Formats: sequence, structure tokens, C-alpha cells
Amino acid sequence: MPAEEVFVSGVGLHLPPAMPAEEAVRQGLTDEWTVRRTRMRSVCVGTEAGPQMAVRAAREALRHADAGPQDIDLVLHASSYFQGYDLWAPASYVQREAVGNTCLSLAVEQLSNGGMAAFELAVAYLRADSRRHSALVTTGDRFCLPGIDRWTTDPGTVLGDGGTAIVLSTEDGFALLRSLVTVSDPTLEKMGRGDDPFAATPLETRTPVSVEEPRARLVKEMGMSELIDRLHTGQRAAFEQALREADVKQEELDWTVLPHLGRAKMDFQFFSALDLDPERTTWPWGSGVGHLGAGDMFAGLAHLTRTGALRPGQTGALVSAGGGFAWTVAVLEILSAA
Repeated sequence: MPAEEVFVSGVGLHLPPAMPAEEAVRQGLTDEWTVRRTRMRSVCVGTEAGPQMAVRAAREALRHADAGPQDIDLVLHASSYFQGYDLWAPASYVQREAVGNTCLSLAVEQLSNGGMAAFELAVAYLRADSRRHSALVTTGDRFCLPGIDRWTTDPGTVLGDGGTAIVLSTEDGFALLRSLVTVSDPTLEKMGRGDDPFAATPLETRTPVSVEEPRARLVKEMGMSELIDRLHTGQRAAFEQALREADVKQEELDWTVLPHLGRAKMDFQFFSALDLDPERTTWPWGSGVGHLGAGDMFAGLAHLTRTGALRPGQTGALVSAGGGFAWTVAVLEILSAA
């Protein structure tokens, strides 16, 4: 195979038990209006830290890829929230517990697009040296009080707990990477900052974290029309360029992996903006999981793999977005049963 080719050779997913939305209402964690608005059926709620769940997913992905410590040349771990310890390197923990070798390991932080940002870095790292074999990318987050209220911190999004993993290889795999495109618009960085001063310690500004307040300030400053235009323009640009580079028409996509946001956000950012049929995406499944921070893309691909939905000859897309703002889209061709 040409040196520039990169394959997906393994995926892994660890999800704690899901709490039905009705139970969350009964416990007073949310209300019926929020459930109706988001159309979330349930959300995964765990007790382990993000890196612990990432290790579980990584072990599954390595088994799936039939990859040993000698094969892994890079470990990247992406996350959106607190990883369990202060002044700590979670990627090294994942490497120690799941891989057990001495290759380069790094943490990646780019909020909900962190997993795909790490994916892109891993692809570039593998392509940079023909002697490199495989890379492991993991994600893991646990969203909990007092810092995060999974139902209200980001209105319209319900945050779920879980770990995910993917193994990329230059040798072989069940899927071939056909294209990978990232578009960013740092003008929207203020959506997560607003006019708040820089704080000296975590959670100093407000507890639990509120995404709504800084977002409202940006809307007031920029105007809703321009904000919507920038969000749609970035998402569409990444999606269309990825399809062009893969030489694939949108109607030829057999499936699309999307983030697990609430239904109103999905309609606004993906279904209407990209003209996608919800039933041909992973959202019907993701609506029972919750938004896994940086991990929705790998989780969706693992779900399709586990359920036997992937068939040789299929083409699909991983369509990611995250604060900052950044959009990453990858197009994959399925080569063999996963």
C-alpha cells in the first residue's frame, strides 16, 4: 500500500449504564420540557473518571486491531472536562494501563472536536515517517457536579459519560481514510469565554459551569444572524471539502456519524444545514447515550461496528464540531467486515 494511506484497524467503546430520561425527571435532575426539547431518551451516567473509561475502550480497540505494544507509535488522549487529578498527564495513564510501551503520548484539548483533532494529528504523525505502524487515540469524560450539571450546563445538550478509542494503522484495517478536513473560525472562541475576566482557579467564575451566559454575550455583540452564518459556513465548508477530496457525492454516503446533541441543535447544525436524513445517521442511537464530549465520533463508529452495520464497499463520514470553533470531517471507505 502507498505510504500515505492510513487505515482504521480497531475501535473501542465503554459506556456506563444509561439513566432513562423519565428517571432523571423523577429524581428532579431535569424537567419534562428539557426532555421534550432535546428528545434524549436516556443518558449514560458513570462513576469512573474519564481516563479510566478511556483505558477500557483502548483495550477493546487494541484487541480489535490485533495490535500489541510494539505496534503503537503514538498515544493521544482527548477530553473536554476534568480528568480526575490536578497537574497530571492522563495520556500517560492511558499508555501505561492500556499499551505498556514507551512511545510518545500527549493530551489534546479542543472540547467536542478534541477526538477528531487528535485523529488528524495522529494521521499526520503516521504519514510523517514510513517506519511508524499505528497510533492509538482515546477520549474519556465524566460530567458531574459540582462543576458540571449534565442537563443544564449547555442548554440543548445533555452530557453523557464514557470512554472511546480508535487505532489508526499504516499497514491494514477494516476502513480506509479517504479524506480528512478541518476548518476553524477562532472568531467564535469568545462563545466559551464571554466578557468574563481570566480566573486564577478552576470554577472560580461560576459553579456549575454555564455555557449559556458567555454564548448570550457573543450573540449580543455579534448578532444572531452572523453567528448562525459562521456556524453553518464552517460546518458546510468542512463537509463539502471532505466529500470533494474523497471524490464522493453526498447521496453516495451510506451512513454518517454525528455528535449526540439535543434534537433542536441537531436540526439546526446538521440535519437542515447539511441536508442529512436523521435515520441514516447515528443520532437515533446517540440520543440514548448523551454527548460524550470529545468522543462522539469514535463512539458512533464503534456502535456501527458492534451492530454489524458496516459492509465492505460502503462509504461513510464522521462529521464533528467543537468550540473554538472547529469542524472536522473524515470520509471512510469500508474494506472488510469489522
